[in-house]
Amino acid sequence: MKIDAKNKSLGRIASEIAIILQGKNEPSFQPEKAGSETVEVENLEKIKINDKKFEKKIYYRHTGYPGGIKKITLKELFEKDPKEVLKKAVLGMLPKNKLQKKRIKRIIIK
Repeated sequence: MKIDAKNKSLGRIASEIAIILQGKNEPSFQPEKAGSETVEVENLEKIKINDKKFEKKIYYRHTGYPGGIKKITLKELFEKDPKEVLKKAVLGMLPKNKLQKKRIKRIIIK
């Protein structure tokens, strides 16, 4: 399934992709199955993100060492790799179970 990201908000696209990846849009939906449909996303660079969120949204990660917390803003991450922004948004909307990694691999971002 193809999705055009032009002038759509990040959250709306991420929720739409998460539903498709889980197979909830099909009548044969089973929560224990990973689903089989792939999602192609086009025009990701033309996505609509609110200016306030663009400046204030912060992603945190920890290196594992004492004092090793790292942070990056949405703006910096989007300039570096827009694909990562969409993947993080979709990951947050998928159920946290063993199927999450299988489902996220079926996103193709062009």
